[in-house]
Amino acid sequence: MTEIHGGDGNLPDGTIVIVASRYNASICDALVTGAVETLRAAGLDDSTIRVVRVPGAWELPLASANAADDESVLGVVALGAVIEGETTHDQHINRAVSDALMNLGLRTGKPIGFGLLTCRSLEQAINRSGGTVGNKGEEAAGAVIEMLRLAEKVKTAAV
Repeated sequence: MTEIHGGDGNLPDGTIVIVASRYNASICDALVTGAVETLRAAGLDDSTIRVVRVPGAWELPLASANAADDESVLGVVALGAVIEGETTHDQHINRAVSDALMNLGLRTGKPIGFGLLTCRSLEQAINRSGGTVGNKGEEAAGAVIEMLRLAEKVKTAAV
């Protein structure tokens, strides 16, 4: 039995696009910082990393789709923060955005890192953007890197 994983290995040449919300700016900025650091640590240089800013979480899928449809783009890291308020709007946004991003990955065959925080409070968002729970921007970028490495290994193993 052979087990293949993307924890290490080569990356194809191309660009990774980080699509990040401007809403909840301090949280999203911390997510972007984490994602960029993770991509750099994986061996990407700044010329292969693009950051695209959108107004809010609702706009993440469209900008991610525009990026993913570019042949030079290897994958997308979608980052945002929706914090529960007085109404249920957060639930509708979170479900729609997560479904759209999943479908985008399936449609394009490219990894789409899911870094949308869906928090009940500002404190939870802070803890997930570099606080006590880590940085979900790092995790989302790491997932894209791992999936790209895995795809390269699967291609090689299938030959």
